[in-house]
Amino acid sequence: MAYDVIIIGAGPAGASAALFTSKAGKKTLVIDNDQSVTKRAWVENHYGVEEITGPNLVEIGKKQATKFGTEFVQGKATALTSTDAGYQITTENGTYEGTHIILATGLSTELAEAAGIQTKPGTEPRIKTVIDADAQGQSSLKGVWAAGTIAGVSMHTIITAGDGAKVAINVISELNGARYVDHDVLKS
Repeated sequence: MAYDVIIIGAGPAGASAALFTSKAGKKTLVIDNDQSVTKRAWVENHYGVEEITGPNLVEIGKKQATKFGTEFVQGKATALTSTDAGYQITTENGTYEGTHIILATGLSTELAEAAGIQTKPGTEPRIKTVIDADAQGQSSLKGVWAAGTIAGVSMHTIITAGDGAKVAINVISELNGARYVDHDVLKS
């Protein structure tokens, strides 16, 4: 069964992207190896959140995405290969096919480099290498996108979550063939 979007990584960038894609009705799978550095964070600089532990922030993000239909599987993505309809992601537990892939792998460029995706030196402290993505998040491999730290943005959770949402909006827009907007309004 093919997915519209497969996201690698369930930290703030990946879960935020999943929340948007699944809420837009796109069949979304997140593959997560439970290695998010956010799991070690204490967060007091995230707009709309007074203070929260990194593990709680990650769990709430996953719960929000699940509410809209995102499927999560535990595992390490080991290969990304092209197919006629998009891409196949191989993990130690199985393979999954999707039209669009969003890499939200934080500090790890391993999967991207193995797939031949162009990288470049990172500019953030302690970030050696990032995916060479354009302003929309598109990598050198059409249909494979990058969001969050791996895309070269600042490691702050508010920024990586926002970048995940931005990339998701761009993926949804491409899938729909028209610019997508997700604005809910208060019910009176």
